[in-house]
Amino acid sequence: MVLLENDSFLTELTRLFQKCRSSGSVVITLKKYDGRTKPVPRKGHSDSFEPVDNKCLLRASDGKKKISTVVSTKEVIKFQMAYSNLLRAHIDGLKKKDKKSKSKKTKATQ
Repeated sequence: MVLLENDSFLTELTRLFQKCRSSGSVVITLKKYDGRTKPVPRKGHSDSFEPVDNKCLLRASDGKKKISTVVSTKEVIKFQMAYSNLLRAHIDGLKKKDKKSKSKKTKATQ
């Protein structure tokens, strides 16, 4: 997995969306990141680790290529605006839901 800066992450994410437009999918995950690179110790070892500030870890993958970035609290608003504009531009490739499966469920319940 490649850890990128915020701007380069957004450009690589744009490339992933363009590559997967005709076929394929892009999986994006977001979670809280406290800066640890090792797992949390068990109960016996009480090592108090307090992060200085909260961060978010974003990961994106198309199955072959994985990219990630860490967003700090100071950059969240700027990153969120750029990220939402990127999603709006590339969200039109979603497939519509089949209505056939919905009608089959209603027939089965009656």
